[in-house]
This record gives sequence, structure tokens and C-alpha cells, in this order.
Amino acid sequence: MSQGNLSLSLIVGALFAGGSYLLLQRGLLRIVVGFVLLGHGANLTLLLSGGPAKHVPEAGTSTPTDASDPLPQAMALTAVVITFAVTALLLALTDRSVRLYREDGVQDDVEDRRLGGRQPDAEWP
Repeated sequence: MSQGNLSLSLIVGALFAGGSYLLLQRGLLRIVVGFVLLGHGANLTLLLSGGPAKHVPEAGTSTPTDASDPLPQAMALTAVVITFAVTALLLALTDRSVRLYREDGVQDDVEDRRLGGRQPDAEWP
């Protein structure tokens, strides 16, 4: 593994770790930022899967082994568009929630707390 791949792999791991940590927080804006970090980590993973950069394929002049694979680049571009759309939706929902409830935090669900404190059934494995 080359030095560039190692450093990019560490960056991808840090993006996934930070995104996962922020997704588990109670603030809605932190959840949105965590989702954005996960999206960036996924995009870097797709670009890393394409291998090292090679020559641009030209019609009739390059062999398939000399040209770079365009599929990971197309998948990364699609992932960028999807991440942008979902981020816009999450920001709109966060803005709506802040305007309605005047706070950024996620409320505790009383029913979930009641079920969480219940003893498990004896016949359930």
C-alpha cells in the first residue's frame, strides 16, 4: 500500500468515525453534519476503489489497461448529487423543527423509555 493510499484510508476512517459519532448526538444540526461527513467518506471510498489515476481514455488510441476506470468516478458523482439532495432535505426538516419547537434537540420519547425499563418476557429467547 502506498503512502497516498494509506493517508487517504486514514482520512476515510476519520470521516466515518466522526460522522458516526455525530449521528448519535441529540442535536439535529449535529446529525446533519454527521450525515454530511458520512457522505464525504463514502465518496472518498468510491474514488479510492478506482485505483491510481491513469491516462484519459481516447477513442481508438489507448488500450483498456492504460485507461482509468470511469465507473467509480460516475458512482462518486451520483453519490455527491444524492448526498446534496438528502442534506438539503435534512436541513429543511431541521429548520422546520427549530421554528416549531424553538430548540435543536431531539425530545425523549416517553413510550420508548417505558418500554426500555420493562423486564424482558420469560418466553422470549
